Amino acid sequence: MSEKESSYSTVQTTENRDRVIVRTSVIGILANLFLAAFKAAVGLLSHSIAVVLDAVNNLSDALSSVITIIGTKLAGKKPDKKHPLGYGRIEYLSALIVSAFVLYAGITALVESVKKIIHPEAADYSAAGLVIIASAVIVKLLLGRYVKATGEKVNSGALIASGSDAVSDAALSLSVFISAVIFMVTGFSLEAYVGVVIAVFIIRAGLEMMMETLDDILGKRADRELVKAVKKTVISVPGVRGAYDLFIHNYGPEQQVASIHVEVPDTMTADEIDEMERRIAYEVYKEHGVILTGIGIYSVNTRDDKIREMRRTIGRLVTSHDGVLQMHGFYVDQEKKRISFDVIIDYALMDRESLFEHIRGDVQKEYPDYELSMTLDIDV
Repeated sequence: MSEKESSYSTVQTTENRDRVIVRTSVIGILANLFLAAFKAAVGLLSHSIAVVLDAVNNLSDALSSVITIIGTKLAGKKPDKKHPLGYGRIEYLSALIVSAFVLYAGITALVESVKKIIHPEAADYSAAGLVIIASAVIVKLLLGRYVKATGEKVNSGALIASGSDAVSDAALSLSVFISAVIFMVTGFSLEAYVGVVIAVFIIRAGLEMMMETLDDILGKRADRELVKAVKKTVISVPGVRGAYDLFIHNYGPEQQVASIHVEVPDTMTADEIDEMERRIAYEVYKEHGVILTGIGIYSVNTRDDKIREMRRTIGRLVTSHDGVLQMHGFYVDQEKKRISFDVIIDYALMDRESLFEHIRGDVQKEYPDYELSMTLDIDV
């Protein structure tokens, strides 16, 4: 496949993804509006705060789907001079707005439920109302599984969150149904307390959505499986001895930009390195859809047995310390008597800098005649 064909295919894939998200969201809106209307009618007629709050929950789900559609449409705008990497991150902002609405709905539901506990009002359920509530449980469960599966298929965090929320809603609606049956059989009312449970679930869902979206906005560690797959592709290119320091920046669910360092033999020429870099960038984009904007070079000493032995000795010395994850980028300049390499130390250690300085001292003691150029690298 040529680069032009690959680009065209990517555009088609993005357009298809947007259509799927919009279509699924519209289905969610219609289903939730119908459920909200029926539940509101049942709740108001039976004076049930639990059913009314369940209806409000469905209404907030419909609003979430509307915001998802708006976010998807805005995120699909083509790149321009002001935003050359596109508008994909708008999806995260729309998800943040959705989580704020969900959180507000949960807090409101909690307040109203507590009021009903303090000032109880007997509910009056009908057989028709129970049928509607039971039907809503089934509809919400099927809707949730469909939306979540679609979200996983097109890599849409908003749809996955909506689908998971819908499955939880089905469980909450089931609790409303059970409390109604208990009331009709025993006369004991649990519906205000069930309303509190519903409210707590809604609040928790809103907070989880908000935290997850904030992680995306702030920038979180790239998916480990993707990192492993990209490095495997890079290493498969002829001339590459190792792949390190892969930074993946997310500009939306379908727009990922990255940079990486590769180790190459010190015998390679500039034109050979240039050809290799172009091949790496093409293969990574073709296989993973990740755009490599920068490929740094680590030169590997290949013509001196003494330096190869130094690398083995220093490697054993560095990695013998607990908390050291990796040493890479090793190079020795014999003319300038300089040893260079990077060390990755686990973030779980309380004082990474102290261990780094301790390692520096050990290596310097082993090779006192050399200038030591060490870098405390980032664990990405």
